[in-house]
Amino acid sequence: MSGVFRVTGEAYEDFMGRYSRRLAPLFADFAGVHEGMRVLDVGAGTGALTDELVRRGAHAAAAEPSPGFCATLRERFDDVHEAPAEQLPFEDDAFDAALAQLVVAFMADAPAAVAEMSRVARTVAVCMWGMQEMEMFAAIERAARAIGVGRGEDGARRYRTEAELVELLAPLGEVETGELDVTADYSGFDDFWAALSRQVGPAGEWIAQMDDGQRATAHETLHRELGSPSGPFQLRGRAYAAKVTRG
Repeated sequence: MSGVFRVTGEAYEDFMGRYSRRLAPLFADFAGVHEGMRVLDVGAGTGALTDELVRRGAHAAAAEPSPGFCATLRERFDDVHEAPAEQLPFEDDAFDAALAQLVVAFMADAPAAVAEMSRVARTVAVCMWGMQEMEMFAAIERAARAIGVGRGEDGARRYRTEAELVELLAPLGEVETGELDVTADYSGFDDFWAALSRQVGPAGEWIAQMDDGQRATAHETLHRELGSPSGPFQLRGRAYAAKVTRG
C-alpha cells in the first residue's frame, strides 16, 4: 500500500483522532520520549503524536507523504517534511528516536521504512492496532461477513500482531514490546456512522464501495454488532507496540 491517505485532515480526525490522540501519550511513554530529545514522527498524519511530542518538550519533526496532511501539520508545526517513510530527508543519526504510530501496515515497504528510521535515529518505535482487539474493526469485520460485502484490504492487515512487529524490527536489534489500550467516545450510533462514512482508510473504503441498499443493510448490521446503542457509548482499542534501541 502507498501509505498516502487521500482524505481531509478533518475527516481523519473525526474517524481516527478520537483514538490516536489517546494513544499518543501511551506510545510516547513506551518509546521513552522526554524533554529535550530530538524525535521524528514518521507518517505523522494530522499530528496526534507530534502534538504529544511537543507537549513533552521534545524537539519534534514530522515526516508525512500526504500533501493534504502536510498542509494540516504546517498549520501547527514548523518542522514538517513531505516525504515517505522509505526516503527520509535527514542525515544519519539526526534524531534520538523515530516513531511511527499506526502507519507501518500502510507503508509501501515497511522493512525499508524501519531501516530508514534506524538510519536517522538511535531508537525506532512502531505501533499498530490489533484487528480483533480493536472493537470498531472487529464489529466491521463481523458486519462485512454477515452482509457478504468484503473489505478488500489484505495489505492493511500486516503488522497487526506483536509477532509481526517483532519480525519487522528484528533486523535492527533486540526488540521490546508492549500493549497500549485506549477507549474512544461516541455521542451515539449516528456519530459512529458519520465518522465511518467519511471514507477514511480501508474501513471507509468498505462503505464507499456499497450501493444504497447495501449501505442501509450495513448500517443496520453494524448497529446490531455494536450492541444496538441508543445513546453515548465507548469502544476499546489495543495497539501492539515494538521498539529497538541501538547500543
